[in-house]
Amino acid sequence: QVQLVESGGGVVQAGGSLRLSCAASGRTISDYHMGWFRQTPGKEREFVAISKSGGTTYYADSVKGRFTISRDNAKNSVYLQMNSLKPEDSAVYSCAAGRGTTRVQYDYWGQGTQVRVSS
Repeated sequence: QVQLVESGGGVVQAGGSLRLSCAASGRTISDYHMGWFRQTPGKEREFVAISKSGGTTYYADSVKGRFTISRDNAKNSVYLQMNSLKPEDSAVYSCAAGRGTTRVQYDYWGQGTQVRVSS
């Protein structure tokens, strides 16, 4: 079992920055791909970024060049640095831990942290 707890959300003006953290416990995240997702009311959960266990990172086109995912395996944590925030980035952001090769299966999810970007 992996427990995930997000933090760092809040309210920021458009153009500002936030850094989200996801602290894991139970198992080491070095064995897992770690992803960030976001969701707004009435919409499906949207992929934001992934840090694969081997070190590769991928981003949704909507955040590429503005967001950076990183992990610190020693601290068992993953981060999402969000710069140049836009109102459309407002959402509940959740981290997830998963495994898989051709397709990642996320087995563990955090509760999420709210991000609101004001215009």
